[in-house]
Amino acid sequence: MSFHHNPFIRGYWGLDIQRVLEITHDEASPPVYRPLHSSQARLSDEEAVLRPCLFGADFALITPERRIARALREQCRADGFVQAVRYAMHGVEVDGQSVHLGDALCLAQANEVIRRLTFRTGFYSRSWEISTWHLDRAALEYLDRIADAALPLAAFFHVFRLPDGIIGMKLIGTPWNDAHLREIDGTTVARLRQKHRADGMPASLAHVLHLAGEADVRILIFDGGAPRLDDLPTYDHD
Repeated sequence: MSFHHNPFIRGYWGLDIQRVLEITHDEASPPVYRPLHSSQARLSDEEAVLRPCLFGADFALITPERRIARALREQCRADGFVQAVRYAMHGVEVDGQSVHLGDALCLAQANEVIRRLTFRTGFYSRSWEISTWHLDRAALEYLDRIADAALPLAAFFHVFRLPDGIIGMKLIGTPWNDAHLREIDGTTVARLRQKHRADGMPASLAHVLHLAGEADVRILIFDGGAPRLDDLPTYDHD
């Protein structure tokens, strides 16, 4: 996914868990944290904790009763002792920067934290109500013209009316990213946006709609009394 600023995106993206060893090596220095080398990745937590180890810039190796290739030893010149095994949780901010969210003492705890942060479908609302001031007059007229029309599935949206002149959109096939769109329809974000514009969708609506689709929004409501979103342009309807 692209990481330009998108006001519809909530939480963190790219959540993952990495098992790391907490290694002490010098009484005057703080602990260091390293993952096990892939050759020892099958070791259980119990087989790694409270064991001497070697470590380098990228990984660590448990040493007692382990045959370690010379090439690996040359990459791990420091001696240490494994005090604990931790499960470090990381996420990606909307600007693309990775951030350390915290540690858990076991994989089950880490998985539960990630589950709560993921906001999977069914656990949180995918509906947004935003101000009509984020659309120019041409976009509002376009929505009014096609509301309730039987649009083809390839449009990936449907427009409907609510009381008091409020217009809503149901987005189909979200999230709108290249990988997902290729899987379900053999298209890409760029081609879908090009199709929307070729079908007469004004630029202000295409901009809002594609940001929402990227963020996996399913229902988008435009209401003059709804809040305005930071970092979305607004338009004068006079």
